[in-house]
Amino acid sequence: MQADTLVEQDEKVDAEAPAAPVQEDAPVAQAKPVTQAEPATPAEATTATSAEAASSAETEAKPAKRPKSTAKKTRTVELTLTVTGTADGEWQADLVHGTKRVVQGLPISAAAVSRAAKELHDDIAGGIDEVIEAARAQHRTRMEELEAELARVKAALAELSD
Repeated sequence: MQADTLVEQDEKVDAEAPAAPVQEDAPVAQAKPVTQAEPATPAEATTATSAEAASSAETEAKPAKRPKSTAKKTRTVELTLTVTGTADGEWQADLVHGTKRVVQGLPISAAAVSRAAKELHDDIAGGIDEVIEAARAQHRTRMEELEAELARVKAALAELSD
């Protein structure tokens, strides 16, 4: 016959968690499962309570450390490209990296601006193409005026040559 005290059984339960219930040789009334050790004497109760208080105080004193993240941190680079165009069709670019100006007033062809805008987005390309087309129309008008003036100068020169 096996005789275990309640305290010893609790220690065994805490130490080893059996998969199947323990069967005893003699029929005994079934006891409720014990989830926490219950001390048999007041002296053991004081010891258990002070041990629990000490372990909880240690847990509260040390903040839980966060595990280091394994995710890659993306490094962002701030570049600001400003493309400026005039009604005459002259384009220039400024490039700023953070607070440092890398390029200022770099002349760019209208065709290069148009190609770059088409690569970025159709809405951007539409707005830039309108500006470029307005500049073309202005240059055509100016060219026609200059051709008419050239024709007048040629005619005046021909009269003087005769």
